[in-house]
Amino acid sequence: MGEKLVVIGQGYVGLPLAMRAVEAGFDVVGIDLDDRRVKCLNAAESYVEDIADEALAAALGSGRYLATAGYDAAEGFDVCVITVPTPLREGAPDLRHIASAGRSIAPFVRHGATVVLESTTYPGTTQEYLRPILEEGSGLRTPENFFLGYSPERIDPGNGRWRLENTPKVVSGLDQASLVRIQAFYGAIVEQVVPVSSIQVAELCKLLENTFRHVNIALVNELSIFARQLAIDVWEAIEAASTKPFGYMRFTPGPGVGGHCLPIDPSYLSWKVKRSLGHDFRFVQLANDINDHMPEHVVHRLTLALNRRSKPIKGSRVLLFGLAYKKNTRDCRESPAIEVARALARLGAEVRAADPHVDLTQLPAGLEIEITDVTHRELAAADAVVILADHDCFDYEMVQRASAFVFDTRDRCRGSNVERL
Repeated sequence: MGEKLVVIGQGYVGLPLAMRAVEAGFDVVGIDLDDRRVKCLNAAESYVEDIADEALAAALGSGRYLATAGYDAAEGFDVCVITVPTPLREGAPDLRHIASAGRSIAPFVRHGATVVLESTTYPGTTQEYLRPILEEGSGLRTPENFFLGYSPERIDPGNGRWRLENTPKVVSGLDQASLVRIQAFYGAIVEQVVPVSSIQVAELCKLLENTFRHVNIALVNELSIFARQLAIDVWEAIEAASTKPFGYMRFTPGPGVGGHCLPIDPSYLSWKVKRSLGHDFRFVQLANDINDHMPEHVVHRLTLALNRRSKPIKGSRVLLFGLAYKKNTRDCRESPAIEVARALARLGAEVRAADPHVDLTQLPAGLEIEITDVTHRELAAADAVVILADHDCFDYEMVQRASAFVFDTRDRCRGSNVERL
């Protein structure tokens, strides 16, 4: 029998970890408080895009994976990894899910057990927030009795090249013994482990990675606005700049940022800096302002484009391509495309959308939008086609040929009837 691993949270981070751990020989208990998720998992029906039904069925068939909504099966665990969401609430970090997971797993912590937090959060959370919860609930102390550490998740949903097993994994521990234990655990699952000197360094590492992306996306988004006003093709400038082999990294404009990370994680860092140091993190605040207003800018640009074609936005038929927040994903929560759809509906447009990836049950209640397939008839009937998520499954040549007008925020179409962001 292998080591017993408990993974709390069976979402886009926790489920891939659980599946990979089963492959590596661990006995895995996947805990999720959503009964619907647990039912799907035990029926080998995956709701996470990076995990195929076949992989889930194989894990269940091995007898080394159990999905459950309760904690009783955590008894006797060797390692527990917490992968629960960390949203914002009124602009401040919301750690309720971490607290709940900590209180629930604490009674099962025993001498020699290891607990690792993977949820993205501000520096100090593991030691100042989670540690006391675990110690109070278990009656034990760390590092004297059990091991504690932090390892930031680096899951990129829909990325076929960089998966859990071949993405370098940053790890940290409360003390050297904890680090050694956590490094050994992840070393059995991933190809490369990157140890750092402290838990706070690992926590900051994750926020640095996402803040870097957030700020640079905001940079090119604002640049695209000004370049348009200066009558300069920002996309051509980006292509030219991308030929530089050093000192440059390519980022492209878009309708905004979405998903679980970029709209939220940099705000955790900004909140921590403000609370601990009394300073504003101006780069993050500016990036938030720019990226938050990109859906509004997209609607403004579309309105102007339709006006030039003697069509008011009210009553126009607008077909949105892609509701997900990024390429080849099916998650439309916190998606800028949803904000675009809402704004168009408020202005009286007839909004339709095509996105074969999106789970329709995730669509917000009350959203006035019709989901449709991509056909020549559908394209021809639209007054405007708006490309918001550049899924590879779409035939962009057909889109350009069959549509009267295309507003492209992702640089996938060319032609006299195409206007790019």
